[in-house]
Parts: sequence; C-alpha cells; structure tokens
Amino acid sequence: MLEQVHEHITNELQQGARTDTVFVITAIVFNLLVLGINSAVAAAAADSYRGDASIANDLVMGILIALVILVNAIAIIGLLTGRQTRNKLLRGLLAMYRDNEVDQYYDTTLLTNYNRRYLLFTGIILCLALTAIVVPVIVRFL
Repeated sequence: MLEQVHEHITNELQQGARTDTVFVITAIVFNLLVLGINSAVAAAAADSYRGDASIANDLVMGILIALVILVNAIAIIGLLTGRQTRNKLLRGLLAMYRDNEVDQYYDTTLLTNYNRRYLLFTGIILCLALTAIVVPVIVRFL
C-alpha cells in the first residue's frame, strides 16, 4: 500500500510540473505575441491622421492590455496553486520517508529551491507582462 501512495504522490508531482510548464510557456508566448501586436497597433495609431482609425487602434490596444492582465493573473494564480500543491505533496513524501527511516536520502533544501523557482517564474511572467503593456503605451503616446 505504501508503494501505491508513493507512486500516486510522485505522479501528482509530475502532473503538477507539466501544468506549471503550460502556465509559464503560455504566459511567455502570449506576452511576446501581444507585445508585437500592440506595438504595431500603437505605431499605426500614432501615425494615423484619421481620428476614427486612431480610436479603433486605441480600443484594440486597450482590449489587449486588459487581456494581458487577465491571462497573466490566471498564470500567476496557477503557479501559486501549483507551488502550494507541490509543497503539500513533498511534505507528505518527507513524512513517509521519515516514517520509513529513509528521509536522509531526500535533501530538504529542495523545498526552498522549488519555492525559489516558482518565484523566478512569476518574476519572468510579470516582467514580460509589464513590457507587453508599457512598450506599446510608450510607442503610442510618446
């Protein structure tokens, strides 16, 4: 039974890692894509002599900025949830290892490293999100 519990926990950890990867990659690709689109839209709006075209471009840019905020908030919430889940599962594994006197084979500093990794992923997502918002605004209004 213990082996089945161990297998279940490790499978959950693997699934969580895949899910976290999807959140990170989706956010990065989305931010870069929106950065390019919004920069082009902002440049067109800045160069536009027709008021209607400029308003339409500004609306598109505003909608995409709102979408950047939403998608990145979802990605960050997903990562935070993944971090909490990973911590709970790893604590369970550590307790199981301790109960079976094999805990000396698992370095508990890995928990700190995992948390640091989540923090770095979140930082990357936030930096790209800010870039996807700020650069087009600068292109449009300066």
